[in-house]
Amino acid sequence: MDFLQGMGLGLSLIVAIGAQNAFVLRQGLRGEQLPMVVMVCAGLDALLIVLGVFGSHWLQQRLPALETALRLGGAGFLVGYALLALRRAWHPAGSGLVAAAGGAGAGWRPVLAQTLGFTLLNPHVYLDTVLLLGSVGAQQAAPGAFAAGASVGSLLWFSLLGWAAQRLAPWLRRPAVWRALDAAMALLMLGLALGLLRGWAAG
Repeated sequence: MDFLQGMGLGLSLIVAIGAQNAFVLRQGLRGEQLPMVVMVCAGLDALLIVLGVFGSHWLQQRLPALETALRLGGAGFLVGYALLALRRAWHPAGSGLVAAAGGAGAGWRPVLAQTLGFTLLNPHVYLDTVLLLGSVGAQQAAPGAFAAGASVGSLLWFSLLGWAAQRLAPWLRRPAVWRALDAAMALLMLGLALGLLRGWAAG
């Protein structure tokens, strides 16, 4: 039961499209290092979930400024990537559309760096996995099973997201579509950054 509760809550948190999901979707469409991206995102989610479930009380007691630091740092990260996405939308020649069509794309090192950034510098990852999932999982009769269920849910979601993107790839090779996607991603990231700053100001 705790396993299924963990999976259900984990999916309910990560399915909502955010910066990390948008990045995985883009990599799936481009065909760039997708298995690595999925495994890194899911693996880091699992690690953070375990840390949150077994250490949420310790974190909240001893690091009261953690949420503020995550909000401010994450807002800056999201704004920076939003500006990059807007630049790609405005200048499509430099947006890597050839990689999207041919599947060549970037090497694993820059993609890994971006994956780590979108995961470890994304405050929603910590707020959802460490704080929310951690606080709920710590109260379960079997916290280990709860953490395992949430981790499996994360792996299933990222795998499904990447697979769906690959299926859509033949219809999303036109530059106009990529310009629209980059513009939408920029607006999404700016909206998330604004929400983080509002939450910080209200607190």
